[in-house]
Amino acid sequence: MSVAMMLASCGGTKDARQDATLIQRSDIKIEGKRMTPEALWAMGRIGGVAVSPDEKQIAYSVAYYSVPENKSDNELFVMNADGSGNTQITRDKWQESEPAWIKGGKKLAFLCNESGSSQVWGMNPDGTGRKQLTQYDGDIEGFSFSPDGKKLLFIAQVKTVKSTADKYPDLPKATGIIVTDLMYKHWDEWVTTAPHPFVADFDGNGIANVQDILESEPYESPMKPWGGIEQLAWSPSSDKVAYTCRKKTGLAYAISTNSDIYIYDLATRKTENITEKNKGYDTNPQYSPDGKYIAWQSMERDGYEADLNRLFIMNLETGEKRFVSKAFESNVDAFLWNKDAQSIYFIGVWYGETQIYNINLADNDKLTQLTDGMYDYASLALCGDKVVAKRHSMSMGDEIYAVNNARNGEAFAEAKQLTFENKQIYDQLEMGKVEARWMKTTDGKQMLTWVIYPPQFDPNKKYPILLFCEGGPQSPVSQFWSYRWNFQIMAANDYIIVAPNRRGLPGFGVEWNEAISGDYGGQCMKDYFTAIDEVAKEPYVDKDRLGCVGASFGGFSVYWLAGHHDKRFKAFIAHDGIFNMEMQYLETEEKWFANWDMGGAYWEKNNATAQRTFANSPHKFVDKWDTPILCIHGEKDFRILANQAMAAFDAAVMRGVPAELLIYPDENHWVLKPQNGILWQRTFFEWLDQWLKPEK
Repeated sequence: MSVAMMLASCGGTKDARQDATLIQRSDIKIEGKRMTPEALWAMGRIGGVAVSPDEKQIAYSVAYYSVPENKSDNELFVMNADGSGNTQITRDKWQESEPAWIKGGKKLAFLCNESGSSQVWGMNPDGTGRKQLTQYDGDIEGFSFSPDGKKLLFIAQVKTVKSTADKYPDLPKATGIIVTDLMYKHWDEWVTTAPHPFVADFDGNGIANVQDILESEPYESPMKPWGGIEQLAWSPSSDKVAYTCRKKTGLAYAISTNSDIYIYDLATRKTENITEKNKGYDTNPQYSPDGKYIAWQSMERDGYEADLNRLFIMNLETGEKRFVSKAFESNVDAFLWNKDAQSIYFIGVWYGETQIYNINLADNDKLTQLTDGMYDYASLALCGDKVVAKRHSMSMGDEIYAVNNARNGEAFAEAKQLTFENKQIYDQLEMGKVEARWMKTTDGKQMLTWVIYPPQFDPNKKYPILLFCEGGPQSPVSQFWSYRWNFQIMAANDYIIVAPNRRGLPGFGVEWNEAISGDYGGQCMKDYFTAIDEVAKEPYVDKDRLGCVGASFGGFSVYWLAGHHDKRFKAFIAHDGIFNMEMQYLETEEKWFANWDMGGAYWEKNNATAQRTFANSPHKFVDKWDTPILCIHGEKDFRILANQAMAAFDAAVMRGVPAELLIYPDENHWVLKPQNGILWQRTFFEWLDQWLKPEK
């Protein structure tokens, strides 16, 4: 039985949903050893990871998706620190996530919606003794217990904008939204609330004396849309909370990235801003284990969300601040203090791989790379003499690994795989080879390009090829694993994928990363041509069957290349892309992004950078469109509005260019619902096969 048939047999009852989870984990049968959309959506996705205080056990969550029911489920697992004794401790219809050890490791706390809202629950590590610990009036979105176990820090939404019904109580069914300032929408929501950090007393059975750290302030902490509990931190003495906040609203919020780290004293209720002089992003504070220092990630320039993400520490006694990651000319993506407070582990991307590094604070901030290989590491936790981290690649989704916390001489640290969540699926699949190729760009630089080949690749055959255009625009083309833009499923459909680390990506130095700002139609586009032209020289590439695909900035790239490709490509696919840059400047919600990347407003006639940017808007080159194009967009995408795809589709049809439009009324900048994800994959490959495999 195929994956699709097996998943379709799952019904809608609680027991059937449990059966669906079991099928996804152990009973999948894949025909032909080729990746399919159904196989992708059958995979469990590992979430939060927590090491017990005695470092003998690890708890983690896994998300499962049911295509027939079109929804997801989260379950919790516990295993020994060496990976043995792995046990699923929840199996129900509720959403359990974010496990955390409490009471010295005797209990597990977690988020669950069993009571109708998301609350903190507790249970024994074997899944028994389940009990609700909070009765907060609203959803709890993240939590952290104080080191002494006597208080709970949690995140919940507070209302910051009056509704129409508040203003006109006699119109309770009116749906109109009255807007008086910017930031009325953000990513995929109409903004009416803001997340706030709360502190409450905890006696082991429940909470009391709930206190809003921001009190009546209308600000976000953590910051939308990505911020979570990592943007808040307890002091080791449990008497202070450090939090991340951008204390701005409306227009001021829309044009600035200036966030700060604040320290809140629970006894005095006084707040201190420790990063006031820095004008860019300051986020994710962490106290050192001895309480003498605090560390955080910091960007220097206001309005530049892709600035170098640096690691800073501050001596809490003297106030001295230090930029400790200077030796790493790329972003610090996440970090963790070592137990002795003498060094810090972090992960960062370099040359298309995200590895684990260590900064020795006691030795002039000496930098050591601990891991190596074609992988990306994510998340960090300490467990004895190991660093526990998730790891993925272009050929495998996240699994949990234990990495030695030091190198053995000249050798990189050993990494041991602890979980095998999707092994029975991978064992049935044949993955395509992933190859790193360096190639010379038009301005004489060296560019890393990933090339992914179909399974059972035969160099004596001719293959169609896909140019992958990255989004961001400053997001790395590293060893990422995606459940939508998955290179292995593209390869399984007999396409060669070319994924260049073009200009404007981190991991190759600051100059390379910043080369894209104000130059969307410049060198980065020449880099795309370099990558596709170089690989197209190979004898196994059919030059008459080249395709080009991408999302977000990658979607912009597709629209732009459609007017400049000189008949290279035979098919295009653009997802959530910018088509008309003048409209994008006004439509997008975070104006700092547009101001920095576009160089300013299109009405600034004396601004050469802005004028060059808007002169390169893809909509101005529609007269040169001559190649079939598929446009995909979500109507809940408030970063790049769906009218961009509609306009591009309409323009193509009016030009007589074959075109198709896939619109999702209920999706945002991504595609998150299982059946929509399957539809995306099927539409994607049907379009490519129609134009790049005409013999079929």
